[in-house]
Amino acid sequence: MAISYKDIRNDRQWRASTGLNKDQFFDLVKEFKITYEDFLGETLEERQSSSTSKSKLKTYEDLLFFILYSIKSGLTYDLLGLSFDMDRGGAFRQQTFSLRILEMTLQRLGHMPKRFYENLQDFKSQMAEHETVLLDASEQRRQRPQDQEDQKDDYSGKKKDIQ
Repeated sequence: MAISYKDIRNDRQWRASTGLNKDQFFDLVKEFKITYEDFLGETLEERQSSSTSKSKLKTYEDLLFFILYSIKSGLTYDLLGLSFDMDRGGAFRQQTFSLRILEMTLQRLGHMPKRFYENLQDFKSQMAEHETVLLDASEQRRQRPQDQEDQKDDYSGKKKDIQ
């Protein structure tokens, strides 16, 4: 049995699973649907009818719930697949695809943060509009490149992490 937005019984569960309340979720579904159809040039139903494989996520609500739940929960692909009755490869593909549609939707609605600036003046003018600026500067471990030249590009100058 796969988890579904239909199983959510109260506002607390909506916020815990998606980060949104019920009304916000269904408002976002409408916008998500518009972006999906603009991007692919066909409806979800048309795409599924022409596909040779059966999708576990049959509606826009299912697709949006899947991506919001996966972002909110931070599950591995194995557990995400288990939660939605799919294999880990399917969970990865669905997450990658759904995240792209969600980002495009939020960008279109003007809800995505600006990530790149042309110059320092552009950055300063953008930050002048805000009283407080929060920066996420947490580091993430990553695989060290094998190529010597690539290693130089990624070198931070910090000492080794002592464990």
